[in-house]
Amino acid sequence: MRNLDPSRAKWIRVRMGILCGLLGIGLGAIVSAAWGIQVESGDEWRELAEKQRQRRLHVTPKRGTVYDRNGTPMAVSVEVPSISVDAVEMLRGIDDRRLPAALDDASQRIATALSLDPAQVREKLARRRRFTWLKRRATAAEVASIRAMSDPKQPRPLLGLQIEGEGRRYFPNRELAGPLLGFVSPDGEGKDGLELQLNDDLRGHIEEVRGLRDRSGRLLFSEGIQNEKSLAGHNVYLTIDQGIQYVAEQELDAAMRTYEASSGSVVVVEPTTGELLALASMPTHNPNDVEHSDVASRRNRAITDQFEPGSTMKAFTMAAALAARVTTPTQSIYCEEGNMAVDNVIIHDTHVAGWISPTQVLAISSNIGAAKLGLAMGEQRLYETLQRFGFGERTGIPLPGEAPGVLRPRSRPWVQVETASASFGQGISVTTLQLAMAIGAIANRGRLMSPILVRKVTDGIGNLVHETPATVRREAVSPNVAQMVAEMLVAVTEGEGTGVEAAVPGFRTAGKTATAQKIDPATGKYTADRFTASFIGFVPAESPRVVIAVVLDEPMITHAGGSVAAPVFRRVAEMSLRYMGVTPRGASPAPIGTVGKEVDPARQAYDVFKPQPAVAPVVPAASAQLPPTATARATSDVSGLTASAALRTLLEQGFVPQIHGSGKVSRQHPPAGTLLEPGSTIQLFLEPSS
Repeated sequence: MRNLDPSRAKWIRVRMGILCGLLGIGLGAIVSAAWGIQVESGDEWRELAEKQRQRRLHVTPKRGTVYDRNGTPMAVSVEVPSISVDAVEMLRGIDDRRLPAALDDASQRIATALSLDPAQVREKLARRRRFTWLKRRATAAEVASIRAMSDPKQPRPLLGLQIEGEGRRYFPNRELAGPLLGFVSPDGEGKDGLELQLNDDLRGHIEEVRGLRDRSGRLLFSEGIQNEKSLAGHNVYLTIDQGIQYVAEQELDAAMRTYEASSGSVVVVEPTTGELLALASMPTHNPNDVEHSDVASRRNRAITDQFEPGSTMKAFTMAAALAARVTTPTQSIYCEEGNMAVDNVIIHDTHVAGWISPTQVLAISSNIGAAKLGLAMGEQRLYETLQRFGFGERTGIPLPGEAPGVLRPRSRPWVQVETASASFGQGISVTTLQLAMAIGAIANRGRLMSPILVRKVTDGIGNLVHETPATVRREAVSPNVAQMVAEMLVAVTEGEGTGVEAAVPGFRTAGKTATAQKIDPATGKYTADRFTASFIGFVPAESPRVVIAVVLDEPMITHAGGSVAAPVFRRVAEMSLRYMGVTPRGASPAPIGTVGKEVDPARQAYDVFKPQPAVAPVVPAASAQLPPTATARATSDVSGLTASAALRTLLEQGFVPQIHGSGKVSRQHPPAGTLLEPGSTIQLFLEPSS
């Protein structure tokens, strides 16, 4: 500046001074602001920055897996994409004048991409909430559309749209055990069955967390949460065996279709532990598609439906009578030649008899014999014994909706006819599970077990949370009495017993049939055409491995428990034993021991009074026919008919059809036109229609 005019140089120096002053002031302001942000208001600004970097994550904990007793999954959770929106972020910077147009545009674009109602989408956006679900369980195409319209590189991007990963409940076996398992709502809450009952265990630990998702979609949590497993629900291991459950459902479904029953249930129990191996209920539903099911198909009939047990109750009446010492296995009972009056009410027997043994009372299912035993011991002792077998109270199974049954309380004494009726299963009501556990007490030397459905529960990491031990509820009857009744029940499935169709080849089978009339709710009287057919029992009789209860409601083709329910028992028992690796024993069963000072009275009674084995019906070969008799009939041709139509045709002729397969009749043996005596068996082989 030496060569510059002094005045000009002075002016330059002034301007530079001003500029430096301004720069100093600006720098000072920056430093001051930084000091305020970092020191004075550091925490507040760091929190704001963290909020901008992170967001509140709506993390649905992975719902626990439900396994069967062998570790096979029955209900699992899979992650599916869902679409949410941060409406505050989407509408940021839009003034009130442009807001209506912006809402219209955004809602229309989103609604088109997700196949939603634009008005509903607009309403959600207008609320300006930080988080709102737009669509749960979006398709791959919908996810792609949302990604495209939210891409900042695209023109007019819609900010604030988020693709959230959330759990969806999936049942890999579809309808298998549907009423038992229940279902889960889109919000991840159990709504029925086991999913509802154990919802607190299964749904996990719901916490509000902040974090990010990386590019792979993995969750990056803030401090205190290491991974998603710490939020995950507990895993549940059931006692149910999927193989046995499948057999029970298939056989029950086939019987319902064959006999045109409205519903049914099957319970399979391990008698010494009370573990439930199968809990089948029909009709069933697919929990993956619960929207298209009805309430009736979701009901677990094995625990909710109450019905009069009919003649199955005679097994427990017999146990009560033996325990009260009002009869012995060798004492004869006079059955009044089929008719007996009690309080001016006539009790009838289907099988007319005079003097018969207690074993025969069960074998031919004598109402009069059971009534006499009940009257002999009195209503108090009968009532108390039935209570000890668990009737009139819930079993305590961990499932919602269990019914207690109806056993008239002691507050009002029974009149004689009520005592007599209760002895053969009228005037009281039970559930299929109650029947299974009660007959299980007979199989288990008199000990009534608590049913076990859940073996154990583990957390998301695999640590044991709790397990269920075998629990004896009470001793229903003494071991000696239980053994006597068990031996008597073998006669039901042999000779002329009502349950011969339940006998499992190669095994001694114990059980009891029932054909119970249903009451018309409108009149309060028993109907003539509506029945409940049932069978309860266990096998092998001398060392039981499985207890099975079968109930079919309102079968239409035929209604006898020995014809409808007993074959289901046999097939389920046979397959279950084979599945469990139980093989028939070649040697005769060991003696059942002694009762008091008597030498084997049950064995002795059975040997003395058991009915003689029935002669098997003669089935001629296809190439030959028996000489015609006065009663022989030519079999009808039922090929091409449905099972129900074929059954109806042959039953009307007096024959006993046996169904194999499903669909329509493709073949029958003996062939059509064969001369057979009424009561002969005809094998029907069915195949699905092409």
